[in-house]
Amino acid sequence: MSFTGKATYSGGATLPETAEDVADLVAIVSPFETPLLDHLGDPLRSAHSTVHEWLEDALLPNSDTIDQAVFTDPDVDDTFGVDNATRFRAGDQLAPEDSAERMLVTAVDAENGTITVTRGYGGSTPEDLSDGQSLRILGNAALEGGQADDPRFTVRQRKANYTQIFTRTVMASGSELAVRQIAVADELDYQKQERLRELLRDLENTVINGRSAAATPAGSADVRRTMSGMLSLISTNRFTPGQDGFPAGEAGVLDEEMLNAALRAIWDQSSGRVDTILVGGSQKRQINGFLSASRSVDSGETTYRDRVSVYESDFGVCRVVLSRWVPGDKVILLDSRKTAVLAMAGRSFHYKPLSATGDYEHGQLIGEYTLELRNENAHGVIDGLA
Repeated sequence: MSFTGKATYSGGATLPETAEDVADLVAIVSPFETPLLDHLGDPLRSAHSTVHEWLEDALLPNSDTIDQAVFTDPDVDDTFGVDNATRFRAGDQLAPEDSAERMLVTAVDAENGTITVTRGYGGSTPEDLSDGQSLRILGNAALEGGQADDPRFTVRQRKANYTQIFTRTVMASGSELAVRQIAVADELDYQKQERLRELLRDLENTVINGRSAAATPAGSADVRRTMSGMLSLISTNRFTPGQDGFPAGEAGVLDEEMLNAALRAIWDQSSGRVDTILVGGSQKRQINGFLSASRSVDSGETTYRDRVSVYESDFGVCRVVLSRWVPGDKVILLDSRKTAVLAMAGRSFHYKPLSATGDYEHGQLIGEYTLELRNENAHGVIDGLA
C-alpha cells in the first residue's frame, strides 16, 4: 500500500513548510593555484621604479669561430679569419673543435679579422680546419720578463622590465552587508578574497606569458604599462625539435635526449644551473613517461605511482613544477636563483577603500609587480613540441 499521509513533497516544489537546508560552504571549482609563485617565494627586495633595472656582466669569452670560406691547404694554412679577432692575443693556445691538434697564436690582425698560428703545436698532428669550426682558447702563455699586455675588460649592461598594475574593484550595498548570508560572514570580505585569488592567478599567467608594449612600454595616459614574461625575455636558448642540431625526438615528442640536450646547452654557457623545469599538463605527462621503461610493480603493491617531481641529470637537480598557464608545446627551464617576482615598494596586493556616494561600500584591490629574470642565457625554452 502506498503512503497517503502528509510528506515533505506535499507542500509543492517550493517546500513552503520546510526549513531550508543549505550547506554552510561555498565551493569554488575555478583554478586559482599559483605553483610558480609558490616555488619562487617572496623576493628579498622590492622594485622602486616603474622601470625596474638590474646590471649584468660576463667574463671575456674564451672561444670563437673560424670565418674562412676557402682554405688553400686546410691542414697547413696558418693564417685564417675568425669571427672576433679581438678575443685573441699572441701566446694563446687553441684547441679546434673535434680535433686533437693544438695551435699557438703568434699574431693577431684585428683590422682584417685574422690570426696567425703555429700549426701542430707541441708535437700534435695538424688536422684540416673548416669554416664555422669552433676554436677554444685554453689559456695565454706570457713571456718571462715581458711587458704587460693591453688591458681588456667587459662592459656591464643594464637590463630592464616594466611594472604592471593589477586591479579588481569590489562593491556591496548596505542591505547586502546587513542581511544574514549563507556560508558568508561578511560579503565584502568574501568578494575581496575572490578577487585576490583572481589577481594572483593573473600575476602568474603574466609572469609566464606577458609581453611589454612595442611602443611606449613605460606607459602613458592612454597606453597601459605591461611587463614582459619569461617566454618574452628568454631569447638565447630557444630550442626547437629537429632544428640547428637539436634532437627531433619521435615526431617532436619530448624525451630525455631533448631535455638533456637543452640542459647541456645552457650549462655550456652559464655558470648557473637550471633547477626548475616549468611545464603544462601535456609535457608533465611526457616527463612522467621517462620512467615507464624502467618501472616495476611489486605484486603486493596496491598503489601505482606515475609522477616525476624531481629530475636529476649531470647538469643539475631540477624540480618539476606544473603550471596550467604554460603553453602546451613548451617547456621552460629556469635557474630560480636568477628569477624573482618583485612588488613595487609599498604596492604589493592590498585593499584601498574608495569614497562612496550612496548606500554601499566600495573599494579596489591593487598590486604592482614586475619580473626580474637575470642573465637570460642562464635559462631556456624548448619550443614547438608535439
